[in-house]
This record gives sequence, structure tokens and C-alpha cells, in this order.
Amino acid sequence: MIGKTAVLDAIAGTNRGLLASEPHKQAILAAIATLEDLNPTPRPVEAPNLLNGNWRLIYTTSKALLNLDRLPFCKLGQIYQYIRVENSSVYNIAEIYGLPYLEGLVSVAAKFEPVSGRRVQVKFNRSIIGWQRLLGYNSPENLIQQIEAGEKLTAIDTAINSDRQQGWLDITYLDTDLRIGRGNEGSVFVLNKV
Repeated sequence: MIGKTAVLDAIAGTNRGLLASEPHKQAILAAIATLEDLNPTPRPVEAPNLLNGNWRLIYTTSKALLNLDRLPFCKLGQIYQYIRVENSSVYNIAEIYGLPYLEGLVSVAAKFEPVSGRRVQVKFNRSIIGWQRLLGYNSPENLIQQIEAGEKLTAIDTAINSDRQQGWLDITYLDTDLRIGRGNEGSVFVLNKV
């Protein structure tokens, strides 16, 4: 699909948006808008077989995520989003790299509820910030198993008041291996299936 190739080509080399100049960002957003018009799944929330799974962020305009790269002595690693449709759960995991043996991670667990054929309401309920070594972190899957088992982790592991920490996300494009979303704060997210 030409529109999909245009988006992937436009975001290549931007390091998830960290290296994109303002003119480049505008070109990327234009390519994304064109692809959204070609969405093969007009009601993505009703396509659990496509939505469910493990996703890796390949581009975003989210300042909250991109600013993780600005922490002293830190570099933003991979960012994952794991969606479990069967229990309406979503797990966001950002890997942070810096000084040797001080690799960290920031993770947020949430529940989502369909609001329409393309919008979900997201209620955040748990935040985990810690050192990968202390958490025994070796993969997102391992961390999610610990979270789902209800384990208290060796980290800053806190409950979030989901009444105050919530938002929505419109899924504007979804196929077998690419998803685009637009959040309530105006951010755009492009993810590919892992």
C-alpha cells in the first residue's frame, strides 16, 4: 500500500520523533492523514483480532514520552504497548538507558473501555518506575506477567486514581501490523506489531 509505505518512509530515521524537525513533522503528519483516509478497518475497536497483541512505538508527537529522553544521563530505549482485549487491559512500557547497570523503565497499566467503533476511554490504574536490574526485567512479557499476578515490585510501584488519570484514544488506522492513534492531548502514535 502506497500510503503505508509513505508513512514508514517519512518516519524512518526520526528515532520515534526525537530527531524530526518541524517541517519534517508536518510532512509526517500529512502522510499519516492520507493513510488514515485509507483505513481498511473503519471500526477498529470492533476488530479484536487485529487490535489485540504486542505493539512497538515507531513514531509519536507525545511530549510526555519524548521528554523521557531529556532526563540527565538517560536515553529513551524501546517503547511498547501491549493490548489484552480479553480483559480490556493495556500496558505501556518505556525502556530507559544510561549509565551501565542503571537501565530503567517507566510503565503504566490501564483499563480501556470502548466508547465507539474507533474510540476507547483509557483509565490508568498503576505506575511503575524503577531500575531494570532490581525488577529482574528481561522483557515486556515478563514484566506484564508480574503485574497481572499482582506482585508488588521493587520499584516506585503506585496505584493511580483512575477517576483523575484518564483519557481517550481514537484508533484512526488499523491493519495486521500497523496502528495509528490520536489521543485526547493531541498526540499522534504510530505503532507496529511485534
